[in-house]
Amino acid sequence: MIEGKRTRKLLPVLMGVGAGLLLAVPAGQSSGDAVGPIRITSREVSYERVDIGKPGTSPGDLEIIRQTLFNRRVTSKPIGHADLVCTFVDKQARSCRGTYFLPRGRLVVGGSLLYRQFYELAVLGGTGVYNNAHGTLTVTRTATGPTREIVLFRLVG
Repeated sequence: MIEGKRTRKLLPVLMGVGAGLLLAVPAGQSSGDAVGPIRITSREVSYERVDIGKPGTSPGDLEIIRQTLFNRRVTSKPIGHADLVCTFVDKQARSCRGTYFLPRGRLVVGGSLLYRQFYELAVLGGTGVYNNAHGTLTVTRTATGPTREIVLFRLVG
């Protein structure tokens, strides 16, 4: 029941701040924790592939990706961006790290993936309202040319 009282106290604050930039509900304002889910979309604005080893995909090759982030339910303007760097460990598998720059803080993600069409990474931490956040990031590709994705963060404090 304590959680219900906390939610009732936060409702007027959240309404006052406006839905425009709110992506997560602070669970405990004094602690800076955040809860999810956060559902946004991304559009790839740059993609660079660095061929380090043998010609073609081989261990050590890099993918460097920059994305613009949107919450189209709230505004047509970008709300942030993401930078990701993936290192190939074989012809398909990659080890990736990334930072999502959101209006109220940053989320750092990392992990391994095979296919960029659908993948899940760990949320390793964050800053701002996402301080000490952990959880998962699930990405689903919805279009190519440019690449567009649904980005879903499931956060725990």
